[in-house]
Amino acid sequence: MFANLKAQPADTILSLAKAYREDPRAEKIDLGVGVYKNAEGVTPVMRAVKKAEQQLWEVESTKSYVGLTGDPAFSDVMVDLVLGDSVARANVAAAATPGGTGAVRQAFELIKMANPEARVFVSNPTWPNHVSILGYLDIEHVPYRYFDAETRGVDFDGMMADLKTAKAGDVVLLHGCCHNPTGANLNLTQWQIVVDILLDTGAIPMIDIAYQGFGDGLEEDAAGTRLVASSVPECLIAGSCSKNFGIYRERTGILMAVSADASQQPLNQDTLAYLNRQNFSFPPDHGARLVTMVLSDPDLRADWAAELEEVRLGMLDLRTQLAGELQRLSGSDRFGFLAQHRGMFSRLGTTPELVEQLRAEHAIYMISDSRMNIAGLNAQSVPILAKAIIEAGV
Repeated sequence: MFANLKAQPADTILSLAKAYREDPRAEKIDLGVGVYKNAEGVTPVMRAVKKAEQQLWEVESTKSYVGLTGDPAFSDVMVDLVLGDSVARANVAAAATPGGTGAVRQAFELIKMANPEARVFVSNPTWPNHVSILGYLDIEHVPYRYFDAETRGVDFDGMMADLKTAKAGDVVLLHGCCHNPTGANLNLTQWQIVVDILLDTGAIPMIDIAYQGFGDGLEEDAAGTRLVASSVPECLIAGSCSKNFGIYRERTGILMAVSADASQQPLNQDTLAYLNRQNFSFPPDHGARLVTMVLSDPDLRADWAAELEEVRLGMLDLRTQLAGELQRLSGSDRFGFLAQHRGMFSRLGTTPELVEQLRAEHAIYMISDSRMNIAGLNAQSVPILAKAIIEAGV
């Protein structure tokens, strides 16, 4: 049996991380792996999460299973965090998943179960795992234009032209905020135009919101998702707690299915439970329990929100510093887009050859498509990166 297995393509990001670890140069800079790090290069445990863990250790009396879709209290706090009062809670089915990736996978499984002929429209570019999972599940995906390599902003006209080709029953995958890998985002006016096209075509939106709170703020980052959910007959939302709670290794995510009619919710909820059972049975609870505790306790929630805001503003400050240093060195504002992008990532819009040159000559590691993790920088490394970018002729 094993002799029939074929080697799979190496994961680009993991291969890059390995190369970085093995690089002996002292001033190397890691802008590859999509994990938040502070100025010391550490992914910290957030204060509120640490306090919740201490409380949980005191009161937790069992490690038994919780339920096929996780603790309903986790679903409640996450639906409130992502959707607020934009839709009635009774219209939302929700299930805990192993991380945001688990939520994306379960959403694709649900799409295939509901409509095997559905095509999934994905932004070009998008998070590579979107396309990888769709390919593995043998679901047709259709790229739509998104990133303008000239302006380093959203190619909105191209995006709209491509989305108008979607048909009823197709699915349009959208990034809720902090687009990965480009950092270029839609404004609320553009979100409304997307909604109008979805209503015209009958296509169903699926929103992957993995970075709420990393862009313009918790409420602001959810605005597009809330507009969509309140405007269309039904949608899917895949959420992640890895970034905004800093609990990457706890694998805490959620999938929501929003319908216009509350009478549809029980069937949707049963379907999510069935899909979980077929994939991993019961989802992990530890991270979900911590998130529930933090969001349910006013003091913990306030402390969490304050620390998350510190993280967000820190990344914005790094963006401003980098854009300013590049403007000083280049004498032009062609890198101003870095200050306009949001979230951890920005795409420089340069060639794989120049990215390789940055690695070989300057020990700067980023994905070959020029996606870089802004959180991999600090005040000391910003000038080093800026100088290397100018010297490489980016």
